[in-house]
Amino acid sequence: MGASSEAAPEIGYVIKRLRPTMPAFDALRRESRSEGYWMLVRLADGWASGRNKFLKRGEALFGAWHGRDLAGVCGLNIDPYFEGRDHGRVRHLFVSVPHRRNGLGRMLVETVIDRARRHFAVLNTRAPREAFVFYERLGFHRVEGEEFVTHRMIFGKGS
Repeated sequence: MGASSEAAPEIGYVIKRLRPTMPAFDALRRESRSEGYWMLVRLADGWASGRNKFLKRGEALFGAWHGRDLAGVCGLNIDPYFEGRDHGRVRHLFVSVPHRRNGLGRMLVETVIDRARRHFAVLNTRAPREAFVFYERLGFHRVEGEEFVTHRMIFGKGS
């Protein structure tokens, strides 16, 4: 499968596969850190060390571009908290402040969902409480009693 590219011309975003080794990613990583978030630092560290380069079956890292600016990122991994390879996991969702509240987060996660449904039976995430409604509007169901999962989407018949 080649790199997919989806555009939303009304707001000028292009979503495509990303390698987090460019200055545009560094700027987004710095922004996330200034807000107290570590997800893009962990993403960069995992990539640099080779622990997570989003290369296993079904995995992908997507960036949302607005012109030359990297406006957001979101990844899909095989969920490391489950045995086997049928659980995917939404990873490292971050949208730059000027691009929030206009559907970009939704576009990124929907891109991950579309890919996940082709490779996994289940898609998990561990969201902060302030993002619960966001994920539930996308069709995820709240999960209680699991340490590493707050929301899950199950693919298959009837989904």
